[in-house]
Amino acid sequence: MSQRKSIHIDGLSHQTAIPVASRIGPLLVSSVISPFDPGTLNVPPTIEAQAANIFRHVEKMLAAAGGNWSHVAKIEFWAPSTEARAVIDGPWVEKFPDAESRPARHTHVGQGAALPASFLAYIPE
Repeated sequence: MSQRKSIHIDGLSHQTAIPVASRIGPLLVSSVISPFDPGTLNVPPTIEAQAANIFRHVEKMLAAAGGNWSHVAKIEFWAPSTEARAVIDGPWVEKFPDAESRPARHTHVGQGAALPASFLAYIPE
């Protein structure tokens, strides 16, 4: 069995002993990803800025684990409203332009005031 590796990135960390993601073999799983501005605990006031932060944090986690957007299998978002779905769609299509090769996505609506997320990726060794 492969060794587990904790993933840490600049600009985002938990206040406890939890890594932002964990990799075991080819499997990469994130912890909850808060939409904080990098290096702060500030949540921007707009869903657009929060979504940009989420995608920025995910990209850094993927890179730290040796992967990229092509390795993402699923992303989940916890959105405060249905309007957030349309906001997520912009960066979603930018990162995954091929409609025949997009990861799964689940957007939980009505889940608070911010836009946290989590993801699952498969990065071949």
